Amino acid sequence: MKNSSNKFRGKNNKEYKKNSDLGYYSKNTNRSEKNDRFLNNSARNKKVEILKKNDENSFSSLKRRNPRFKSYTEFPNKNSDMHHEFSNKKNFDDWIWGKHSVYEALNSDRAINRIWCTSEIFSSDKFYILLKDLKSKGVLIEEVSWNRLSQLTYGASHQGVALQLACSKTISLEQLIDFSKHNCPNPILVALDGITDPHNVGAIIRSAEAFDCKGVIIPQRRSAGLTGTVAKVAAGALEHLHVSRVVNLNRALEELRKNGFVVVGLSGDGQISISNFKEKVPLVVVVGSEDKGISLLTQKKCDFLLSISLKGKTSSLNASVAAAISLFHLTGK
Repeated sequence: MKNSSNKFRGKNNKEYKKNSDLGYYSKNTNRSEKNDRFLNNSARNKKVEILKKNDENSFSSLKRRNPRFKSYTEFPNKNSDMHHEFSNKKNFDDWIWGKHSVYEALNSDRAINRIWCTSEIFSSDKFYILLKDLKSKGVLIEEVSWNRLSQLTYGASHQGVALQLACSKTISLEQLIDFSKHNCPNPILVALDGITDPHNVGAIIRSAEAFDCKGVIIPQRRSAGLTGTVAKVAAGALEHLHVSRVVNLNRALEELRKNGFVVVGLSGDGQISISNFKEKVPLVVVVGSEDKGISLLTQKKCDFLLSISLKGKTSSLNASVAAAISLFHLTGK
């Protein structure tokens, strides 16, 4: 019995046969069975190339009409840094956008982590003074294009400005110095240099509070802000620890030295083991990023470079782990 699974009859009683390679039905002709059922390799490859070219032309045309359009091939893969940014921006619980909403937030007492705005917004009479004041207090303000802001907010009606709230308020460096000196004869502060991973920042804040440090100093740029992820990893430590966000870390270190603090940096090239450091003075412990460490310019601002003795084959430690070990040694003396 003949297998008729590949056949059906249209409304005009004409017989069709399913082409197994292309997935559609073609009308029977007088061609040989072999040519009727299968396309040869060269023809099939040529058809695929034509389809690909048509797809690319369609995407290019759509992108010219809509600059914000992204094809599925343009999204970052799971291992890329852009993927993490893409994933993090999905949660907009701590975001505010739109002129009126942002303006009210700037005039309120809410803690702000970061602001994105177009040049028109930054130079407008309504926003200029407010933004300048916040920038001097350590809030990171970025002037971006309209398209970039649309990408960050996934096409929301942002009107040229958006902000991300901070999970905790920050204080000025002067306030942090006054507070630390009035509450401890030899206070310890922690300064972060280039630590952009919010999990590391949160873990360092948690360790700093656990070892009774008086505050953490975070630079405005090249550092994760006080986001919800930081607060979650810190596990409540932000409620009991002062944080100062400074515009320039090196200038802040100079100011701390003028106020009697000794600046020590953690470095694998440090000539002094942290277990042998015996100074009993107000300290600022500078922690650098795991991959680059403390920048050369910041190293020059340090009075001492301390190292952690490692006995295994591992050449370095995670930044938050190094900070915790160092604070254990420095506060236990």
